[in-house]
Amino acid sequence: MSEEDEHYRKLERMYASAPINDFFRPRLHITAGRAELEFDVREEFFHSARAMHGAAYFKALDDASFFAANSVVTDVFVLTVSYTIYLTRPVTGGVLRCVGRVVHRSRNLLLAEAELTDDQGRQVARGSGSFMPGRTPLSADIGYA
Repeated sequence: MSEEDEHYRKLERMYASAPINDFFRPRLHITAGRAELEFDVREEFFHSARAMHGAAYFKALDDASFFAANSVVTDVFVLTVSYTIYLTRPVTGGVLRCVGRVVHRSRNLLLAEAELTDDQGRQVARGSGSFMPGRTPLSADIGYA
């Protein structure tokens, strides 16, 4: 396995170890500058009008963008500086897929965007964020193993 592939697998394991993912149960795959996430929509994600709450949209978009950004930073955990989302379609079921990709990188700033689609390939949300390298080393202490 190449160093890059090992980095991506460690990021995937780190992501899977986060306690919040016990609730959402997402599946994440990372490659260079790109992260793909899938999750099954469950009623636990719904607001009172019986559609998925915006928090679930945001989590998917931010996670995919974040891990696309961290795929190109190999020494530290990146930080989300800002994130903008657009909710384009209500979701009431199915499997959602989110693809994040890095669109710009400089020494201290990464820009990444993501698109969330339903199981019919229709966009349900999109977002873009800015990320910066943090101070927390990527280590086994945070699940990077």
